[in-house]
Amino acid sequence: MRKVLFVCLGNICRSPIGEATFNEIAREKGVSENLWADSAGVMGWHVGKKADQRTIKNAAKHNIEITHLGRKLSTKDLDDFDHIVVMDEQNFEDVHKFYYDNKKTPPSAEKLFLIRDFDPTVRGVHDVKDPYYEGEEVFEEVFQTLWRSNESLVEHLIEKHDIQSKEDTQ
Repeated sequence: MRKVLFVCLGNICRSPIGEATFNEIAREKGVSENLWADSAGVMGWHVGKKADQRTIKNAAKHNIEITHLGRKLSTKDLDDFDHIVVMDEQNFEDVHKFYYDNKKTPPSAEKLFLIRDFDPTVRGVHDVKDPYYEGEEVFEEVFQTLWRSNESLVEHLIEKHDIQSKEDTQ
């Protein structure tokens, strides 16, 4: 089982969408027994709280249910997850600093990376826009960005780790 952790600032907008879209794509491709995602925030402001209502509403529009409760990145996560996928440069720096603060070996580029590194349409800025102070149209933009990026990420992980779908193994 390859485990992927999506990380944003507060774990109520972007990272729950990243987690949910990744898991849905893995399910659709028949590889959910081999690929699984969770999410966390670098800050603990929303620990135990549901995702932002606009996040939940937007995902539901795409027939995806978000039940995740906010949690903060932990030192255990650094060892438990094969990949830590961040939403923007600041999250990247925060997670990198978290490694150093906890006396962990700095992560490789294969372990810690920006999700938009896998966005086939990205030009320039590799950040996923934080929709928290924005309208519902930005939540849709974030959803589409993360869906597109996760399609590429899931394909990459399937190829890299020679993961077979349920249909392929029957």
